[in-house]
Amino acid sequence: MRKKLLSLVPEFQLIRDADLHEKTINIWEEAIAAGDWDIDDLLVMPFTLLIEKTPVNIITHTRAVTSCSLQIADVLMEAYKDRVKINKDFLLSGALLHDVGKLFEYAKEDGIFKKSPAGQLLRHPISGAAFASKFELPQEILHIIACHSKEGDGARKTVEAIIVNHADFVNFETLKI
Repeated sequence: MRKKLLSLVPEFQLIRDADLHEKTINIWEEAIAAGDWDIDDLLVMPFTLLIEKTPVNIITHTRAVTSCSLQIADVLMEAYKDRVKINKDFLLSGALLHDVGKLFEYAKEDGIFKKSPAGQLLRHPISGAAFASKFELPQEILHIIACHSKEGDGARKTVEAIIVNHADFVNFETLKI
């Protein structure tokens, strides 16, 4: 599974810290297993249930949010120099993991993706951060996961969390039109 996951999401390789790199991949692998998904399910799993018949899968969305986040970070650091400090490894890990909770929020019945019983109770930012916390990630990354969606409104404090939140909404709102 790891080899295919790395080929589908080459952005994992951008995380420089070896321990964080390994933990980020492990979280995806363990979430796939815990949700009883197959790696190929990710290629058809919609990134959202809020856009009917969206052709965009969770892998494409995760990669797009990660890429947007990196580009936003680069622009901010270039424009504001030392006034903006961004931990790119935290940003990458948080962007790559921001929707991992959807592997618990979703279920597939008769080929149709819908909210799982767990997803009826907890949205993916909360279930994703809770699941990822078992892997001893830095709190800053758990913050990114928990605050990337509406659950973080009014609570976003780190620049990395702000970037991932806005990158995610830019992607969602653009496809919602």
